[in-house]
Amino acid sequence: MTTTIKVSDELRDRLKAQAGREGLTLGAHLARLADAEDRRLRLQSLKTAIARTSPADVASHSAESAQWERTELTDSVA
Repeated sequence: MTTTIKVSDELRDRLKAQAGREGLTLGAHLARLADAEDRRLRLQSLKTAIARTSPADVASHSAESAQWERTELTDSVA
């Protein structure tokens, strides 16, 4: 299924030029742009969640990670 979207001639030309430089169709280029925006939003959400993590949870995570790393090193030596 396809649809038509209204954009200025200038924007259409910019998008077509960008797509052409990458050897993509305009539709493929728009899909890539949409994917990049979805990724940016996911990373922003992750950044926000990390910033809201309490110091106690950060310490707990660090301690647990260190324990797992020691366990993995012990298992690989045996």
